[in-house]
Amino acid sequence: MATVELRFSAQPEHVRTARLVAAAVARRAGVDEAVLDEVRLAVGEACSRAVGLHRSHGITEPVSVALTEEEKAFSIEVGDSVPGPGGDSAASGARDGSHASGAGPDRPDSEMDGAEGEDEMGLAVISGLVDDVEVRSGAGGGVIRMSWPTADAAVRP
Repeated sequence: MATVELRFSAQPEHVRTARLVAAAVARRAGVDEAVLDEVRLAVGEACSRAVGLHRSHGITEPVSVALTEEEKAFSIEVGDSVPGPGGDSAASGARDGSHASGAGPDRPDSEMDGAEGEDEMGLAVISGLVDDVEVRSGAGGGVIRMSWPTADAAVRP
């Protein structure tokens, strides 16, 4: 199982680099060429979401991306450092993002509504692009895990 890990400061200009790296690693892992645009778009949405959460919460920790080639799948995990509500069990396995925005009780309602709306829209786009997606949020931050099937190892170049 080969893994490529990226960490980048929460700046929007770094999202493009993450998309390019994800597409290159997905291609090498054997993800079908027809699916590479979906990989790029999903990674872009997940990274943009993480960057937005970091910036809106004043977090200076880097955004993390792990690209993993498994036996019959390629997975990507995009992590942020924004603590989610309710501790480690919050939003485990949530697909709708209803608890994954990192919005906390210290934020005013109007600020939370705007951030949650953008967050839910990004998660909806990701869910539309990726069949296998999982969103987790806990005290240490949130993770979006996405995976795609790969071609058999014998077919890979």
